[in-house]
Amino acid sequence: RGDRGGERASRVDDGAAMDRSMFGSARPVDRGPIGRDRDRDRAPRDRRTGPALPTPSANAYRLKVPQGRSDELKRQVQSHLNKIAPDNLDTIASRIKDTQVASSDELELVIGLIMKKALTEPHYCETYADLVYKLKGEMPEFEAQDGGRPVTFKATLLTVCQNEFEGITGDLLELTEEERQGKEKEELDFLRGQKKKRCLATMKFIGHLFLRDLLRASIIGQVTQDLAMCNDADKLPEEHKVECICELLNSIGYTLELRPAGKESIKQVCGRLLDLKQRKDANKKSVYPMRVQFMIQDLLDTKNAGWVKKVFKATAKTKDEIKQDAKRDERTQKNDGAELIVAGQRPTYLVEAKDGAAPGSRADGGSWQNVPSKTRK
Repeated sequence: RGDRGGERASRVDDGAAMDRSMFGSARPVDRGPIGRDRDRDRAPRDRRTGPALPTPSANAYRLKVPQGRSDELKRQVQSHLNKIAPDNLDTIASRIKDTQVASSDELELVIGLIMKKALTEPHYCETYADLVYKLKGEMPEFEAQDGGRPVTFKATLLTVCQNEFEGITGDLLELTEEERQGKEKEELDFLRGQKKKRCLATMKFIGHLFLRDLLRASIIGQVTQDLAMCNDADKLPEEHKVECICELLNSIGYTLELRPAGKESIKQVCGRLLDLKQRKDANKKSVYPMRVQFMIQDLLDTKNAGWVKKVFKATAKTKDEIKQDAKRDERTQKNDGAELIVAGQRPTYLVEAKDGAAPGSRADGGSWQNVPSKTRK
């Protein structure tokens, strides 16, 4: 066996000198120290010629450098709000506080940004209301220029909310000549729809501020009566105002009815809504479409059921709340995505903070009418 191994090794050595082309390969050729350079004939990257990029348009995005303190504050607060979620609410509130608001104008800027985000993202409306509640006692207050009451976070918030409400009671849904110019009917309908969504989001946000003791029941009662035109029964409120009333009461009905002023207000407004639902014109036709009539009836049914209703619309929740909902659905073997809620119940953490006080206990809220109103921009 040893002789055969040596003979085999000698055959391999002899084959090394044979022509390797018969096996489909050739012996490597020594090309010198440079070796094979595939990029030898390739031009440098900066010298290559190719199609030129198109010239950016006038509306193209350009990175802007903050100009002054106002732009820098707006950039910081907007960046924090873009990251908000129910799980990181305390962190976002702390970061907004660390921006060091130094004047009443900066305070109004911060509140305006929060309000804008709440109206454009109704899904997170409760989260933004919780953010406002946390910032209420953390933000500084400033002296008024006219020597009146100090400018506080709460007073500025009420001013912003009142300006938004005045837009709802006015001709907010009417498009200006500039907005109408050069647009098709579908585009105009889309703009009106966007404005109506803003109205509904405003009422929802105002309602959640009430649930967090930032607005009094008397203010909410005045808001609903103004929208329903209870003091002028001969006039009919616009459709979007009726929808705003339904949106507001579906958000706060349970808590509002627990307070004396709120209970009387709900009684008047619901009676007014029932009358509007049954109102006929000269041709014996309903003055409101079926969609609005069903919305009113749904609100009345919810009130008669003790404000308990089934909802399918998901709201922003923490991870723990999602896990609890999943366990509950697993126990009840329910997979339709619906849940029974109490419409207008205060957040649990606020009820626990009252040391056992009833959910409808009287809130120490500010006065809507005492806040100086500004002209809506």
